[in-house]
Amino acid sequence: MYGRKVKLRFLLIVIILITLILTTFLILKSLEENVVYFQSPTEIKSLTEINKSKIRVGGMVKKNSISINSDEVNFIITDFKNEINVTYSGVVPNLFAEEKGVVAEGFLKDRSFFSATKILAKHDENYMPPEVKEALGEK
Repeated sequence: MYGRKVKLRFLLIVIILITLILTTFLILKSLEENVVYFQSPTEIKSLTEINKSKIRVGGMVKKNSISINSDEVNFIITDFKNEINVTYSGVVPNLFAEEKGVVAEGFLKDRSFFSATKILAKHDENYMPPEVKEALGEK
């Protein structure tokens, strides 16, 4: 009914489609393990179930909330509606300060306590590192 060339083309198209579907599936499956979802304190307070996967919590560091012990930093992240207590062991970035933006990556213990494994300080588009300011002679 169909010629040999038509059958070979059809087989080639089927193999290419199967390969594309399999490749897409494998890529999405590997990315699934590395995706970290971002949530605000208000979104965390409204959770019905606490997930044990890694998440990011973002907001502002509450004024007068930073307490530094010998090996641990405790602070509060707020979105001006709700707050979450964060504990972190390690060195914080230079831009980390009260009333500044921060993103903490880690694990949620309960709706009001977060254990961070990484702290990312945020800055606006006008930020210039102190070393660069000195080099340019600005104040």
